[in-house]
Amino acid sequence: MHLAAGAKMGVWFSCALPDYFSDPAAEYRSARDTVALIDKNYRAYLSFTGPDRVRYLNAILTNNIKDLAANHGIVSLLLNPQGHILAEIETYAFADRLFCVSYAMIRERLIEWLDKYIIMDDVTLTDETPRYGTLAVEGPKAAALVQEVAGADITKYEELSSRGGKVGSIPCFIGKRSPGGVPGAEFLAESEKLPELWQILSDAARWHEGGPMGYSALSGMRLAQGVPWFGYDFGEKQIPHEAGLQDSHINYTKGCYTGQEIVERVRSRGQVNRQRVRLAFSGDVVPEQEASLTLEGKEVGHVTRAARAWDPARILGMAYVRKEAAAAGTVLQWASGTATVNT
Repeated sequence: MHLAAGAKMGVWFSCALPDYFSDPAAEYRSARDTVALIDKNYRAYLSFTGPDRVRYLNAILTNNIKDLAANHGIVSLLLNPQGHILAEIETYAFADRLFCVSYAMIRERLIEWLDKYIIMDDVTLTDETPRYGTLAVEGPKAAALVQEVAGADITKYEELSSRGGKVGSIPCFIGKRSPGGVPGAEFLAESEKLPELWQILSDAARWHEGGPMGYSALSGMRLAQGVPWFGYDFGEKQIPHEAGLQDSHINYTKGCYTGQEIVERVRSRGQVNRQRVRLAFSGDVVPEQEASLTLEGKEVGHVTRAARAWDPARILGMAYVRKEAAAAGTVLQWASGTATVNT
């Protein structure tokens, strides 16, 4: 369907996803000013059933699964015993199961890691990745679109809550997601229904003067919003405090979990030797991943991801830099110009 619509395809999160459909700048503005439709089929879906499912996941993930309300979700990390990030996982509590959403690019390893921790627990892990897919809408007109196509008022949903519904005759779970603080929605549906669902949502988006959005524009928008991407801006080389996830992905009162000792040690020490920062680049060249950053001739870090944003036109990015180069306003050098630390 994407190819038939004229999309240029690329590889994002190790999956085939659209770079853009026509004009990345116009797609960026749709997400900012009206509504954008996004293909999020880079995900892995795992269900956990059995009486010990809550205790099991609470013991290995960094956030509080035990107190998760019904039909609500939370974002956690799976760490190794050394505190390094193996996965980012969203967990949703439903009446009969815990439903976890992660990334297809680590699906096989993730299942191995999770299965390894099922020892004495009465838990069944089911890989439901082939069964489901996700489409999303975001932007100022997203809530109106969802009301029209599904009769759901997402403005009254709590963030990361999900409820069953229908778009036309297509059953789906509708979840609230608010990138940049603007209410948006994700539609989780059976894989065979995705083409029909995409067409309905695409027609509705165009009626609202928006349309499909590719990942070239989406990457720039997420950088403008300060949202790091797993596999790009953080992963196995980082611990949560280096990645800047200590306030969003971790609960410090929930009790023990894998990697907790390292997290607590770093927390009590109060600093790390390197950290993730946001950057604004001079000029019009988008740096490559791993581009070197220097300060006074000394290498102090590297770029993780960079992309073009619009209105104003600029090049934004993220990087890991040593603590002496992490202060806001610090001007770093790279091969084609300067990079100023924003955070």
